[in-house]
Amino acid sequence: MSENIKHISDASFEVDVLKSERPVLVDFWAEWCGPCKAIGPILEEVAKEYDGKILIAKMDVDANQAVPAKFGIRGIPTLILFKNGVAAAQKVGAMAKGQLTSFIDSNI
Repeated sequence: MSENIKHISDASFEVDVLKSERPVLVDFWAEWCGPCKAIGPILEEVAKEYDGKILIAKMDVDANQAVPAKFGIRGIPTLILFKNGVAAAQKVGAMAKGQLTSFIDSNI
């Protein structure tokens, strides 16, 4: 994957997301999920454009089940924007780049 997107786990979630000094957009996804794969290249572009402003992270819901359960993830992809250790906004489903940047801009 990319150096612009951080892969996180149940074990690293607190440090990588909750204690991050900048907002973190977490993509809850799975390898078998078509819409998750579709949004991947869009997240890649957005990660480059927003470098330094926001961290983009991915969490595989098959490999990590504690955190997705804690946040009630039922459908994927689910994107949750965390600010100051709190879930500030959430979107479920794949979206176009314009929709994603609007979602980020209106919440950071």
